[in-house]
Amino acid sequence: MMHTVVGWHIELEFQEDDQRTRAAAMVRLPDGTEVRTHGHANRHHTDANQPRVGEEIAAARALNELAMRLLTKAHGEIDEVSGRTSHPINV
Repeated sequence: MMHTVVGWHIELEFQEDDQRTRAAAMVRLPDGTEVRTHGHANRHHTDANQPRVGEEIAAARALNELAMRLLTKAHGEIDEVSGRTSHPINV
């Protein structure tokens, strides 16, 4: 039987104007560490103004960067505990 022992909540906030969308992502880990990242999207001047599309692109980029930072953090913790340099963790 599987039990849930912890849950993580990721916060996303957006700043937008007519041409640009910026997303800020943050996750607070159980050890109190906060990991923060940013993503952006730029609307081409000939594209229709669709704020949700900009949010999706900016959020995806911020979440991708968040994933990479979490992998890097985990990799460093593995090395620290093991006392050796481990193989890179790939996505």
